[in-house]
Parts: sequence; structure tokens; C-alpha cells
Amino acid sequence: MSPVTAGALQLLALISALALAYRPLGDHMARVYSSEKHYRPEKWIYRAVGANPSAQMRWPAYLRAVLAFSAVGVLFLYALQRFQGVLPGSLGFVSIDPDQAFNTAASFVANTNWQSYYGEQAIGHVVQTGGLAVQNFVSAAVGMAVAVALVRGFSRSRTGELGNFWADLVRGTVRILLPISVVGAVVLVACGVLQNFSGIHEVGQFTGGTQQWNGGAVASQEVIKELGTNGGGYFNANSAHPFENPTPFSNLFEIFLILLIPFALTRTFGRMTGNLRQGYTLLATMAAIWIGFTALMMWTEFAHHGPAPELAGGAMEGKETRFGIGGSSIFAVATTLTSTGAVNSFHSSYTGFGGGITMLGMQLGEIAPGGVGSGLYGMLIMAVVAVFVAGLMVGRTPEYLGRKIGTRQIKLAACYILITPALVLCFTAVALALPTPADSMTNSGAHGFSEILYAYTSGANNNGSAFAGLNADTQWFNTTIGIAMLLGRFLPIVFVLALAGSLAEQRPVPDTAGTLRTDKPLFAGLLAGTILIITGLTYFPALALGPLAEGLAS
Repeated sequence: MSPVTAGALQLLALISALALAYRPLGDHMARVYSSEKHYRPEKWIYRAVGANPSAQMRWPAYLRAVLAFSAVGVLFLYALQRFQGVLPGSLGFVSIDPDQAFNTAASFVANTNWQSYYGEQAIGHVVQTGGLAVQNFVSAAVGMAVAVALVRGFSRSRTGELGNFWADLVRGTVRILLPISVVGAVVLVACGVLQNFSGIHEVGQFTGGTQQWNGGAVASQEVIKELGTNGGGYFNANSAHPFENPTPFSNLFEIFLILLIPFALTRTFGRMTGNLRQGYTLLATMAAIWIGFTALMMWTEFAHHGPAPELAGGAMEGKETRFGIGGSSIFAVATTLTSTGAVNSFHSSYTGFGGGITMLGMQLGEIAPGGVGSGLYGMLIMAVVAVFVAGLMVGRTPEYLGRKIGTRQIKLAACYILITPALVLCFTAVALALPTPADSMTNSGAHGFSEILYAYTSGANNNGSAFAGLNADTQWFNTTIGIAMLLGRFLPIVFVLALAGSLAEQRPVPDTAGTLRTDKPLFAGLLAGTILIITGLTYFPALALGPLAEGLAS
């Protein structure tokens, strides 16, 4: 079987598995977020935090709860790292430096999981399981809660109430993320992924030397890092490490976990708004972009010219032989079109155009299908913009799901769209203008520029993957990328919740003969075009200086 055929079959198997899980999982999540019943363990949690899960919140109260919970998470995780040296189960590792502790705390709370450290050489069992793994669950649940709040904004009228953040947070964790993670961890253990609390072992090598390895609760963290579109890795090699991702089957299963909830949330959206066709339209848009990016990535990596790629059957540099170009390309697109950031290959070694595809996937806003929760609310923001553009073209008042898209709504949507490009481009420009940050670049020229552009694109878009040619463990990058991660996560949430509140206050507008049908293929095409045009206009000059210039020169 040729490598191209093997890659195509993997893609077909993945699509089939996602299609089978789409309806049951989407319906289950809709029932979870619509239920009035509280399970006993959930009541214990509400009592512990002093929350009333039945109290309805307007958007300012919902936002305050999101920010307060996340701020406590940052402080707790920062303190846990700073005191690691005196904690049991630290494996002898010392406390983390202040700038790196801030960067890591911001990263995991913001659902980014950018890492400027070597996991197996810096973080012990307590911080891994009690700090990082916990944030993998709750940061994902926060994103899902915000997405559900926006869905309620479209489904409720004349109220302004968006539900209860604490109930959404706890239900998302207890009823959705935990059960799937338990099953997924068992599957990964069966595939050969580590799951223990072993100490550091010295292992002999064929060359006569020795190498140190430490164990850990890898499978349980690996499953939620993928399922919650978190990213990061127990080991520095991330999902390329055989202890995290040992076989082609585990590789495909991890990609399935990455895409599972973001795609299924479109079904949840359709069920909660009472219009499944609207969910299918969003699904079709997401799927078309994802499949298109995957096909383009495979083409650039399989067809790259040169003696070495021709002998290897494609651009194999930086890729694991057990996954090949097909498995690596599918993983790279899945992780950069979502907010995952896990990697099973070296993105810096991809072809010029291949590296550009990974960057462009993040720059779209990671909405195809995007992160857990963040992908859905990002796509809904783009739908609002697409409806507004269509209204301008035909001279009618734009409406979406029976809600008028007026001045306030489009201003909030515009602010949402502009936040991350402003962070990416401004921080990249400042880093290149100063002498010290540029010293961290491994390469010069277009590829070196791509290293810095990729780092801030990954941080501000809450992705977490790295080009890996940049030494980001400096005070400058730890601090600025940490700031970019926090602003890139929580400023957009402000505008999402404000938009949800403004929509929930409206009276529904009945459909007329002139109403734009937003559940048709025409609107899906308009939505995809709007996404690509906005991203292209925003990032094309920067991409032209980096991956495009490198790709044309090779």
C-alpha cells in the first residue's frame, strides 16, 4: 500500500468515527446543559464553592464568575509551581522560576498549554496531576460554558439571562469530560501509554551510554489534553513520544479525541436552538475547511521536490516513521485548526507551505472545528459577520436565528475578530524590533521570522503548539507570550458574553420572504468565504514575509 493511500484511508476512518459519534454526543451535551437536575456529587461541589446553581445570571455576572474562577486558577497553579521543591512527589525537581511559572499558569488556565520547559525534566507528579491535569479539565469546561451561554443568547428572548456559570462548569466537567476521559484513558493504556507514579529510571542504550526516564500518570493526562483541546505534553517530545503516542492506532484515536467535541457541539447548538439545520450548516462549513486544509497539507508534504523527499516518498524530515506523512499531516491540521497544540511531528521541519498551513489554521481563529467551546462561539461570531455582510449586499436588515444584527452586535463581533490579530502582529513586530528576542531564533531570514510569528500566533489564539526552532524560555518570551495567552483567551470572552446578553434581550423577529436563509448551502459558502477573506486580509502581509517567501524560494 502506498503512503498516499494509507493517509487517505486514515482520513476516511477518522471521518467515519466522527460521524458515528456526532449525533449521540451532540444530543447528550444538549441534555446536560438543558437539565434542571443536579446530581449529588455536583451538589457537594456547589456547597464547597458557595454557589447557587439555580440562580440565573445576566452576562456581567456570568463574566465575573468566569474571570474570578480563572484568576484563582492562575494564582493556584503559579503557587504550586513555585513551591514544587518542597512538595512530595516532586521527583527531586526544584521550584519553577517566576517568569516560567507565570507563563505556565497563564498557559494552562487559558486552555493554551504552551510549554517553554522540558516536561520530564522540570515538573513532578504533584504539579502534573494536581495542577496541570486539573486545569486541562476545567479550562475546557470554561470554554464549553461560554459557548453554551452564547447559544442561550440565540435561544432565549426578552430576558438577558444566560444560565449559571457554576452549573455549566460543573456539568461540563462531571457529565461530559470525565466519563469520556475515563474510557479514553483505558483505550490509551491498552495501546501502551504509561499510567503510573514511577520515579526516575536510568536506562541503558545500545551505544553504551545511559538515559534517564521518569514515569507518570500519562494516559489520564494525554486523554484530556486531546479531548479538551488543551495540548501540551507530559514529555517534551509531546505526542511524538512513544510513551504518549506509541502506535498508529493511538495516533488516530488521539486525533479523534481532538475533533470529537468541537464537531459535536454544532449538533448541541442545533438542538438547543430548536433548529438542527442551523447546526448542520455550521458543521458543513467547519468540515469543508478542515478537509480542505488536510488535503492541502498532504499534497504539500507528499509532493515536495528534492532528492531526499523523493527517496523517502515525501518530506519525512521531523516526522515519526511509525506515523508517516499521512498520520502526521492529519494530526498537524487537526491540532492547529483547533486550540489543541499537541504535536506528533516537528512543525518547523515541514515544507514552507506546510508550515504556512499550520499557521493559517490558527489565524482563522481556530474555528474549523476549533477548540472545545471556543470553536463554536468563534464560528457563531463569524456567522453574525457573514449575515451582516449579506445584509449590506442586498440592502436589508441583517438577521440571524430571529435576532437583528444591529450596530451593537456588529461592534462586539468586530472587537472579537480584531483582538487576536492585534496581539499577534504587535507582539511579533516588537520582538523583531528589539535586539534581545531575535537572539532566540535558531534560523535567520524567512524561517526565523516564521518562528516568532508562529509563537505569538499560537499563544494569542490559545493553541500552544510551537515551531520548535525558537528558544522561548527567556524572560521576554515567557512574559509576553503569557500576557498574549491571557488577553487572547479572556478579552474575546468578554465580547462573546456581551453579545449573548444583547441577543437574549431581544424579541424574536419572524421570518419573511426577504429573510436570508442561514440553513442553506449558499450561506455555508458565504460563511466560509467571509472567514477566509477576513483572515487573508489580516495576515497575508505577515505570511508573505515568512512561510510564503520560504515556500516560493525552496
